[in-house]
Amino acid sequence: MIEYLVLYQSESGNTKKIAATIFSHLPGTSKDLIDITTDKTIPEARVYFIGFCVHRGSCSMAVSDFLSGLSGKQIALFGTCGMGDSPEYYSAIEYSANAWIESDNDYLGAFICQGKMPHRVRQKYEALRTDKNASQINLCIRNFDAALTHPDSLDLEHAKVFVEKILRKIKAED
Repeated sequence: MIEYLVLYQSESGNTKKIAATIFSHLPGTSKDLIDITTDKTIPEARVYFIGFCVHRGSCSMAVSDFLSGLSGKQIALFGTCGMGDSPEYYSAIEYSANAWIESDNDYLGAFICQGKMPHRVRQKYEALRTDKNASQINLCIRNFDAALTHPDSLDLEHAKVFVEKILRKIKAED
């Protein structure tokens, strides 16, 4: 069994970028970084950092299935989402995703940040814009444009701070 496993699912590269940052800030050599969609051989670990791209306010079925199969582990979540840069929205995502974690695990917390979206999303917004919904669609387009630089260096620094916080929490529990 390894000490740390950073397991992630990334469609646009955003979550992969956060996963790599988390992995690089974990101590020692008893650790691994695995893309859940390409590597089906997943080693057992003591501490899991599990990442996902957000769809409809939660993680994918592949991630939820993996989470619900863990028992007696320490688990931290991380994710990226295109919509909104809102602590309230991030809390709702965390709540939705950690619902899949069985109660015999030790849930350590979550880190969620904004991530860029594919250009087709902006094109979809533009195609949907009408006189009636223009203000709402324009807000979505502004959010899309703001997300284009994310995850940025500040997001990566926040991911590093998240790892440090989780490591302190683990140490305090040992």
